[in-house]
Amino acid sequence: MESTFDFLNLFSGDEGVVRLAPGEKLFAKGDSATTMFVVRTGSLQVHDGNIIYETVGPGGILGEMAIVDGASRSAGVRAEHESEVIAIDQARFLRMVERTPFFAIRIMQVLTRRLRHSNERVRTL
Repeated sequence: MESTFDFLNLFSGDEGVVRLAPGEKLFAKGDSATTMFVVRTGSLQVHDGNIIYETVGPGGILGEMAIVDGASRSAGVRAEHESEVIAIDQARFLRMVERTPFFAIRIMQVLTRRLRHSNERVRTL
């Protein structure tokens, strides 16, 4: 579960909510990306096929890598339970980074934590 920072407090009043049923995909590996997501309710699994990398719950973020580097999605995301996510487009993301340095630092912390976790998985193979 995402525990570094609760991003929900920055976007709690948002109306751009996407609702997902259990098992429904938010996006697939390889999809193009211009949006990241903040989990409002439920939980979502970051996966590649049958491998689940992480389960992200309320306050966590998804899709931040692709919005930062402009590449396609590196993994898929599907709802583990009934879930709601708030969509943050690239323009809004960039405004948040510019106006709220704390937001940018928290994004970097999430990316760093995920990279360290990925490195640990590779070491154990």
